[in-house]
Amino acid sequence: MMCFQFYCGEKKDEQKTTKSMSVQSSNSTLTELEMRRSGSEFNSQNGHKEWVTEVNVLGVVEHPNLVKLVGYCAEDDERGIQRLLVYEYMPNKSVEDHLSPRSETPLPWAMRLKIAQDAARGLAYLHEGMDFQIIFRDFKSSNILLDEQWNAKLSDFGLARLGPLEGETHVSTAVVGTMGYAAPEYIQTGHLTSRSDIWSYGVFLYELITGRRPMDRNRPKNEQKLLDWVRPHLADSKKFQQILDPKLEWNGLIKSAQRLAIVANRCLTRNPKSRPKMSEVLEMVNRIVEPSQEIGCSSQPPVRTIWENKANGKRSIMDMRMGESSWLHRMWSSKVVRTC
Repeated sequence: MMCFQFYCGEKKDEQKTTKSMSVQSSNSTLTELEMRRSGSEFNSQNGHKEWVTEVNVLGVVEHPNLVKLVGYCAEDDERGIQRLLVYEYMPNKSVEDHLSPRSETPLPWAMRLKIAQDAARGLAYLHEGMDFQIIFRDFKSSNILLDEQWNAKLSDFGLARLGPLEGETHVSTAVVGTMGYAAPEYIQTGHLTSRSDIWSYGVFLYELITGRRPMDRNRPKNEQKLLDWVRPHLADSKKFQQILDPKLEWNGLIKSAQRLAIVANRCLTRNPKSRPKMSEVLEMVNRIVEPSQEIGCSSQPPVRTIWENKANGKRSIMDMRMGESSWLHRMWSSKVVRTC
């Protein structure tokens, strides 16, 4: 098998070719009975379509928070088509690996905020940073990789789709994605927009806050769906503390977790048109992360969190001067999250 080094130059010429192609694929590892399947995408050529999609997407994008493609190859032999993609080296694995109960050293809160910021930057670039829009369609913690300096980068673009053409409101596709992350309107209609990624990002924020997976069949029935489980705990700050990741020490950090939950709730608005754009989400996350930059994140996550939140109500994106018993109730009651 012959492999080829990948070069990221001359992107303007490549953009036109990629923009006109049909970028559609699926993820063979993630569907369940609740997800509708399309025979046109779930066929013997599906893996090759994903491979081609990823090569094409990574051939036109370049951003510090997206993985770089070093090389690729595909060869047809007696075993079928053998495919290979080579990313830049990401030694600290995925965010999912570090949120797992099996992880010996949990990610400290300051690093989780930085990861939320990095991921938002990557999505904002895909949605708004180019002449055309790319919808990730499979945003999740396992697709966020960490480099040697613990910078987060989005990876696995096999399901990516070009956004709707000018004058159109959505892209119609087969429903593929990961259970627990997929937006409800996408599951129900197959209408894909960038707001579908924003819903997934909101789920991811609660994943950072709670340390739990969006869907976990090993938990009690009423705790298996993350969004269903967190909702009753958002009426006041005391209940909110019950959903915080128990692996972390939260002294002085609860306020920033509350602010991040407010951002998550904005992303999880039932009506997709009411969700903020990713650039707006990034701005909100930036205002939460700013106080932590005075100390920064170490190259390796310590067992104990040392970051202290110094943000005040004036600098926060939301008004945090509400009473302790209703700090999120007003926002939650007007933008209720309903899971499928």
